[in-house]
Amino acid sequence: MKLNALIVEDEANSREILRNYLAKYCPTVNLVGEAATIKEGLALINNNDLDVVFLDVEMPFGNAFDLLDQLPDRNFETVFVTAYNQYAIDALNAHAAYYLMKPISIDELIKAVDYVAAIREKEKAIENRVLTPKFNKVDGKITLPHQDGFQVLNVSDILYCKADDNYTELYLEKQKILVSKTLKYFEDALSDYTFARVHKSYLVNVNEIVKYKKGKGGSVVISNGKEIMVSASRKKDLLSFFE
Repeated sequence: MKLNALIVEDEANSREILRNYLAKYCPTVNLVGEAATIKEGLALINNNDLDVVFLDVEMPFGNAFDLLDQLPDRNFETVFVTAYNQYAIDALNAHAAYYLMKPISIDELIKAVDYVAAIREKEKAIENRVLTPKFNKVDGKITLPHQDGFQVLNVSDILYCKADDNYTELYLEKQKILVSKTLKYFEDALSDYTFARVHKSYLVNVNEIVKYKKGKGGSVVISNGKEIMVSASRKKDLLSFFE
């Protein structure tokens, strides 16, 4: 995986060495910026989605820990790069991923990058498991991904689902949620619940049907007043819920 990285180092020569080492020996690292001061570092951190920050300990007008103290909810890994070994315990307490001593060993730098990559891959795997829409058949919950986390719904709160290309619109009583999954995905996931595929574009919560209108396929009226056409080929499956 690609790692978005930032270098925060006050010495231009040290920045250049690290930059060149990363470019030559760590192709998975995408260097998005460099900072010479804590202030510059904070600005770049707040404006970029980062995986790792290579952070010098001693800088003008403060040190690395002063920067980290201003980022209590940081979501990136930290690799300390320093000529001083007395900060190792402090780095550990600051949950640093790695501690590199100057002059930088190429082998140690590669190890540091590989270690950060492994951490981020594990985090990504956990995040994907949590943020993928899934259903708990015990308590009837569904988790739907959001940009900043996920939303938890009761399956019973879904009135119907509507296909929108490779997306699905979930309709609740007072809300519509767009999810980057196909309608077929929700049809399979909700197969143990009272949901019926009544049309190529619609999956309805049978418990929310308040009226059926006869016809070749007919139509159903949902509790919120929405009328949905029923395909002739799916009529039998729908009516079987009411036998």
